[in-house]
Amino acid sequence: MIKIGMIIGDRYEILEKIGTGGMSDVYKAKDHKLNRFVATKVLKQEFSENANFVSKFRIEAQAAAGLMHPNIVNVYDVGEEGGIYYIVMELVEGITLKKYIEKKARLSVKEAVSIAIQVSMGIEAAHNNHIIHRDIKPQNIIISKEGKVKVTDFGIAKAATSNTITSNVMGSVHYTSPEQARGGYSDEKSDIYSLGVTLFEMLTGRVPFNGETTVAIAIKHIQEEMPSPRDYVSEIPVSVEQIVFKCCRKSPDRRYQSMSELIDDLKKALITPDEDFVKVVDPDEEASTKFISDRDMQQIKRQSERREYMEDTMRLRSQVEYEYDEDEEDGGYDEEEYEEDYDPKMEKLTTILAIIAAVLIGGIILFLVGKTVGVFSFGENETETESSAVPETKAEQVEMINVIGMSMEEARTALLKLGLNPEFTYVESDSVTEGVVISANISTSTKVDVNSTVTVTVSAGVKGVEVPNVLGVSYAEAVTALDQKGFVANKVESYSSEVEKGNVISQMPEAGSKAPSGSAVTVRVSLGAEETKVRVPNVIGLDEEDATVSLIEAGLTPGTVEEVNNEDLALNGLICYQSYSVGSYVDSGTVVDMRLSIGPKAKTYSYNGSIPAPTVEEDADYKDGINVQIAITTSDGREIWSTTTSTFPVPVNFTGISAESGTITFSYTVTTEPTTITNPDTGETTTVPGTSQEKSFTRPINFVVEE
Repeated sequence: MIKIGMIIGDRYEILEKIGTGGMSDVYKAKDHKLNRFVATKVLKQEFSENANFVSKFRIEAQAAAGLMHPNIVNVYDVGEEGGIYYIVMELVEGITLKKYIEKKARLSVKEAVSIAIQVSMGIEAAHNNHIIHRDIKPQNIIISKEGKVKVTDFGIAKAATSNTITSNVMGSVHYTSPEQARGGYSDEKSDIYSLGVTLFEMLTGRVPFNGETTVAIAIKHIQEEMPSPRDYVSEIPVSVEQIVFKCCRKSPDRRYQSMSELIDDLKKALITPDEDFVKVVDPDEEASTKFISDRDMQQIKRQSERREYMEDTMRLRSQVEYEYDEDEEDGGYDEEEYEEDYDPKMEKLTTILAIIAAVLIGGIILFLVGKTVGVFSFGENETETESSAVPETKAEQVEMINVIGMSMEEARTALLKLGLNPEFTYVESDSVTEGVVISANISTSTKVDVNSTVTVTVSAGVKGVEVPNVLGVSYAEAVTALDQKGFVANKVESYSSEVEKGNVISQMPEAGSKAPSGSAVTVRVSLGAEETKVRVPNVIGLDEEDATVSLIEAGLTPGTVEEVNNEDLALNGLICYQSYSVGSYVDSGTVVDMRLSIGPKAKTYSYNGSIPAPTVEEDADYKDGINVQIAITTSDGREIWSTTTSTFPVPVNFTGISAESGTITFSYTVTTEPTTITNPDTGETTTVPGTSQEKSFTRPINFVVEE
């Protein structure tokens, strides 16, 4: 039984309930290990002893756990404790797209398309991991307070072991694809259909098909022509209308074949909305009425009845239907009820169809193999066939920046942020300051693949030290040899079948070259023949929390985080160092220590000289020999020295002053001599005693920066 304040998994403290659904509740919790708030979905107690429900709950976690993308509500953890089954997810503070549409009645074209692009990118990430969501709808899309769009609730998602999967699980009927409504095959293009309906609703404020029963709505998805969103909102541009039409074709083969295709067209619609660029296949044939067979009708009714029965059962048990609490703003986690979808007859039919499909696929594979080796050539050009069968993949690229004139550390940081791997070599130079970049082997503005190595040449000044040769020796021996010459070893690991494990494969700068004393020499150490290792991610430039999460997700253990001074202002408050180089391979669970920048080291100042006596300009009444109190105060209000003296000049020598300027305050008492006054009429004399007057003035002073 979940209670507010309890801790599960030895780290998640339950704070408050933020949502509820048919079979699970969602709580806001605090992860005390990573010091962050999370959303924790907990299977209701009445279902925790049902093996089928527990299995479905675990499937949801497994479906989403492997997905990490900015447009997906990420799953962090899954576990079971004392009969409590839970999934730990990213906590998104925001509102569901459904609520957002209801608030605004309908969205502008630009806003709707922008949201659709972000949703598409999240779904694309799932598809790339062979996960089909199968329940895309506005209720499962969250808009965070920062305006970030995220897809959530993979409750009926399923991992695709081939291009298509068979399932009789249907998502929300208003957004379901025709093939899902029939209970037949569903694949990535089913998600595209549902996204098209969602885009329709964003543009018009209503769904394209409605009816009194789920069966009636499902039949409309299969049989009726998709209405035009321009019938409801005339200012919708033609390109956006055609995108909706292409997403919502009855036949999956005539829709967009991938999310990347859809994203390309959505981006074009933002730039040239009035251009009719969407490629439509067989629009006349596609618009024709579809015949519903008796078998189709029975399947739709059976599925809809099962769905309605489960929904009624869940409502009776929970007496509550999840709704986003706008006042709390703790994240729109929409919980869709799970279904008891086992049907012996359907399973038997599915098995028969699967066997037939396997035979057909086997025949196709044999045909393709035979064609490849020349058994079934049919006079075709084999060279052309083979070349056309190889898909062209394009690596992500970035534009090289100008690093000339930067310090070595500035160049390293900038290149790592781009996703490039810098390696440094040195040359002696009497014209370029030591430690400043002279050149790079990749020209500015050149497009290069992410993770490419960039060789940067740095000035070693006029007194460079010759780099020793450490090739082939053990890493320990390399560290010793480099240390003797005043260098620091920067270890990078990679696989090698030629160099013994633990020995140096290569070094940069190369042996015999000159480099400044104290600089780093990158030594690439062999891991031996390739085996399963963990690749170290780049956490430089991340805050401590994100860096910790990144390391944990990579299978590494975050170590100590030391606060240090760093001259790069852009890294203030961010990780500026990690103990293993980016891209190197280490054992799973390796501890990675980090350093957190607290900004540049504060400058200090000194004051060395003598303080002269007050001048006539400063005070005409001052006389030598008077006792003067002298105090030195910095501009930030700290008094660093005070004394009393009657002898000038006063020698001073102070270091470690925190401010660049200050004042000297002189305080003393001036006493006048007594005077005698004679009355000219009577000859009487009167003595007027002397007077004392407190005097004080300040003298500005500037301190000298300490090296």
